[in-house]
Amino acid sequence: MSDADTPAGPGRAPGTAMSEDDLDEALLRALFTQSAVVLVVLDPRLRLVRANARMEGVETGELIGRRFHDVFRLDDPEGAADLLNGVLAGEDAICDHLVRGRLRQIPGDRAFLVSAYRLESPDGTALGLLAAVVDVTERERARAREAALAAVRDAVGGSLDVAATCSAFIEALVPGFADLAVIEVVDEVLRGADPPVGSLPPDASLRRAASGRCDALRDVDGEGAGGRSSGGTRRLQLRTPYALSVGDLEPRLVPLHPDPPWLDADPENARTIAETGAHSLIVVPLTLRGAVLGLVSLYRCGTSQPYDEQDLSLARAATTRAALSIDNARRFEREHVIASTVQRRLLPQTERQQAAVDTAHVLLPGRDSGCWFDAIALSGARTALVVGGVAGQGLQSAIAMGQLRTVIQALAGLDLEPEEVLARLKETARRLADERAALPVGDALRSERLTAGCVYGVYDPFTRTCTVARAGHPAPLAVGPDGRTLALDVPEGPDLFSADDSPFAPATITLEEGSVLAFCSDELLSGDHAAQRITGALARKGRSLRQMGDDIVYELPDDALSAGAALLLARTGTVAEHRVATWKLPQEPTTPATARDLARDRLQGWGLDEDTVDAAELIVSELVTNAVRYGSPPLRLRLLLDSTLTCEVHDGSTAAPHLRHAGSVDEGGRGLFIVSRLAAHWGARHGPDGKVLWTEQELPGGEERTEDDGGDGGEGGGSEEG
Repeated sequence: MSDADTPAGPGRAPGTAMSEDDLDEALLRALFTQSAVVLVVLDPRLRLVRANARMEGVETGELIGRRFHDVFRLDDPEGAADLLNGVLAGEDAICDHLVRGRLRQIPGDRAFLVSAYRLESPDGTALGLLAAVVDVTERERARAREAALAAVRDAVGGSLDVAATCSAFIEALVPGFADLAVIEVVDEVLRGADPPVGSLPPDASLRRAASGRCDALRDVDGEGAGGRSSGGTRRLQLRTPYALSVGDLEPRLVPLHPDPPWLDADPENARTIAETGAHSLIVVPLTLRGAVLGLVSLYRCGTSQPYDEQDLSLARAATTRAALSIDNARRFEREHVIASTVQRRLLPQTERQQAAVDTAHVLLPGRDSGCWFDAIALSGARTALVVGGVAGQGLQSAIAMGQLRTVIQALAGLDLEPEEVLARLKETARRLADERAALPVGDALRSERLTAGCVYGVYDPFTRTCTVARAGHPAPLAVGPDGRTLALDVPEGPDLFSADDSPFAPATITLEEGSVLAFCSDELLSGDHAAQRITGALARKGRSLRQMGDDIVYELPDDALSAGAALLLARTGTVAEHRVATWKLPQEPTTPATARDLARDRLQGWGLDEDTVDAAELIVSELVTNAVRYGSPPLRLRLLLDSTLTCEVHDGSTAAPHLRHAGSVDEGGRGLFIVSRLAAHWGARHGPDGKVLWTEQELPGGEERTEDDGGDGGEGGGSEEG
């Protein structure tokens, strides 16, 4: 710069050169008189020795001699002192370091950006610090609002549980946006009812769904809005901001100092406000499409900055997000309740007594409403054991479960082998899937893809075998009467709704009397060592099936119950010898007469009434006649007394009989028609060595016979005769 261009100082003629000292003085004067930021000079003990006039509401002279952290009343004075002392000691300068404090004449917390530079003499001795302080409170408040709204967007909406949604909403706002927050939901809405449209009725009850408070208020035992126990209810007092907000569906920004007159009408909230030091309140109604879901109350306490209109706008936006999520959760909860009710009605309502198997079940409700189980009595004292599940949530899963369960019950009555039952069940599932695919585009049912699995086993007490097949479902677990785990390797078949057409392969296991089978849904077998936990519970001595099922549930991981599960336990047995009679018969024309005599003698020995004996004798005669005429050896007759009277005739032919109505001039053809009229149920099942025709007769009174029948036993008692 030339002398001609050098600016002139006060009292100096233009063109006169400025000395370095004059320049330093001019710069210092300009900084301390014209700077837009607060400038302070601190001595080595961090006491203020000079400051500019930018300290709002404070006389600069009052601050001379005070320590830096006292001037700005910092929240962390020790941390600030350590930073400044580091600069004095020769460390790098501080640039835009954020600190929080307060100014004497301005209420509420403030945010400052502090920069500090070391002042030193020509010989390097530290003379003090030059600190620049910028009040960035509004900028930080704007950032806090953005962060709070982003936290609400991230946290709210990820759950379909009303309580979890409300808790996530409160956690997103406390402590960043509110020191104390309460969300209340209309009690009837929590119970699944539709929210009231328009203003909330004066007698409506609000239930506190969630609340939160900052650390400074943890020890405050307030009642009212912030202190009622979780789940508590209240009715709004009419002359309060809370009632006004749900009346006209508009939010309220309410200053709480000095004490407003409406607090007299709401003593509970007045006590909470007094105990927490709340000075600013925002009340926002939870509304959606003109309907009122509840109310949100947000408080700022102590030294926190009071709410302003921008905060009110944020609270409105955040509450709108919460209302949408709460309504979605409410709708899901109502559908879940309906689905759970449907599921319960579609499942067995009582434990059914089986001929040679004791059963017990455990059904754990959860989000997945598609689990089912069944124990189905089959002919010949056999029992079908079934557990299945339709993956998914809501009413449609429950309906699909009911359809599959109904189909499998019908298929079980046909005396098919387990692999055949699952093959036909899969065909039904495919037709159901095709029907869903034919729905109009955009239909919710069409877009929801179902998956389902099932395990089906049949236990035969006479052979003590259990034959099992499975479709996309875990194999059952088995434990012997001595507590030893039994291997049951069942090949896995395809999912019922999958396009895989692979055949189902069965596996058969021979079980000692007293063995226990556990048919489990997938959820019970999730996690490490799940199978070992279950078999360990089954191996404990002296436990009933019900106790075993409870023990299995007690040992489950906490997160294993959220989706729901089903467990069916079965303890195997045999048919008592005094309740069964078996005879081998010759393939001769006189065999029907012999069979009638044998059956009458045995039935009378069991003490059955004469009408039952006569009907059974006629059934035996017709079935044996049919086997002698159309069947092939070996020929066998078996009578079984349980809750019903079962008659079975076995022959070596695989030809299936057919019921037909004989004409008036026909000399035969009435055998099976007569049988169908006398028996409550009848049918045929096929095996590798022929077929069995069987009938079931209801006993008078429907009571099971338990007497040992005395007599000489003769052909009964499990004996076989030629």
